[in-house]
Amino acid sequence: MERHAGTPEELTIARKPQPEGGQAPVVQRVRIRYAKRGPLRFTSHRDFARAFERALRRAGVPIAFSQGFTPHPKISYASAAPTGVASEAEYLEIGLREPVDPERLRSALDAALSPGLDVLDAVEATGGSLPDRIEASRWRIELPEVDPAVLGAAVAAFTAAEVIQVERMTKQGRRTFDARAAVIGIDVLPPAETPSRATAVPCAILEVVVRQVTPSVRPDDVLSGLRVVADLEPPVAPRVIRLAQGTLTAQGEIVDPLDADRDGAAIGER
Repeated sequence: MERHAGTPEELTIARKPQPEGGQAPVVQRVRIRYAKRGPLRFTSHRDFARAFERALRRAGVPIAFSQGFTPHPKISYASAAPTGVASEAEYLEIGLREPVDPERLRSALDAALSPGLDVLDAVEATGGSLPDRIEASRWRIELPEVDPAVLGAAVAAFTAAEVIQVERMTKQGRRTFDARAAVIGIDVLPPAETPSRATAVPCAILEVVVRQVTPSVRPDDVLSGLRVVADLEPPVAPRVIRLAQGTLTAQGEIVDPLDADRDGAAIGER
């Protein structure tokens, strides 16, 4: 998404006086989809949160704050991608003390963030919980120097297994959990769908749909599972991108969680 030089356009909103003895209440909630691209995929969740709060200030967004001695901006995040993983489908919700036009808000925030942290969509929340709409994610995993036929055999072994125990270090220490049950779709892309490259080095590409569970099953856990069942050891670090996350249909498709807000707004306008 393009960035323009200079100071980002601020949202011009008439300021209302703050109520005595506390913060202004939330009068509007806006849900935002953003991307982490290129080198900015290495931005940690904490670093992004700081950058986003700075962007809110630069864009003049009338963000609401919590009560108490140390007020915090009303921002809630939903299922952030791991550090080092690119994503086209990250979500958050902000509470505002004054109403704004969601598209103008999107444009102002996008201009205030660094290229690679791109604000793609913004809609007014019409009800429900954003985290409750995050049921699954679809991931694309590129495996340079891995033959697609070798990956296909490993995926067949993964699919045939009922349980695949993997280990991962978590905040609670090293944990062992099943990486198989959460995976509801795993496919090797056929050669026609892989990006063309002027090189003879193979690059296998995997697409995985993973249900949201606790503990979460991440792309590196799926790769660990492939190592367990098929001894697959990629010689080069994989390139991972989250393509989508949202609600899961009976056909295994993932629906953008913001669609429900758009549908709700359309019903309200009738």
